[in-house]
Amino acid sequence: MTDRTFVSLEPMLSPLVPGCPTPTIEQYVRYSAIEVCERTLGWRYEQDAIPLTAGVYAYDYELPDDTEVAAVMHAAVNDSIIPFLTQDQLHTRYPAWPQIAAADRSIPAAVSQLDVDHFVVAPVPDDSDTFSMKMFLALRPTPTSTGMDTTAFDEMERSIFHGALKMLLAIPEKSWTDQDLAATHARLALFEITSKRAKANLGAGRASLSVRMTPLA
Repeated sequence: MTDRTFVSLEPMLSPLVPGCPTPTIEQYVRYSAIEVCERTLGWRYEQDAIPLTAGVYAYDYELPDDTEVAAVMHAAVNDSIIPFLTQDQLHTRYPAWPQIAAADRSIPAAVSQLDVDHFVVAPVPDDSDTFSMKMFLALRPTPTSTGMDTTAFDEMERSIFHGALKMLLAIPEKSWTDQDLAATHARLALFEITSKRAKANLGAGRASLSVRMTPLA
């Protein structure tokens, strides 16, 4: 995975925030990239299959360096789709989870996120089969990253550009401060993020949306 640095936007941003130091520009491009990735879920990643171990319910995500999970888009165990549950939903469905005693283990039927670095499965896996977890994820840069995947960055460049400017121009009492222009770029950032989220949801094809009736009985 080839990365593009956040500083790569400096030639576009510096004329609009004259006098702003390079480290500050980089910092706010990073902030913007994190926000855009969280709101659009546009940076998608196919994680290598992870083997599940009997009696173990928490696992590390296996991600590119300097990334975190923004959302789980798809999860399957042994090619069978399992639902993603919030922590509240998981504990509602499995009140005694995690039950690690051998007699209480079973085939994993749901996945949840413990934190940005770990996911959990429920029930706790048993040893009735060899289980493998396949996941598609939406990623975001970490707070200490210096760049992100080039393809994702290129796709979201305008959103990140406007998002960085809305924050930079709103910094008070700087030579480049311009609250009115910051508000303009905030609107442009929102437009770009909304468009990218729609594209991420619908895909790049030209198929039209359709509505299917659900029988009442």
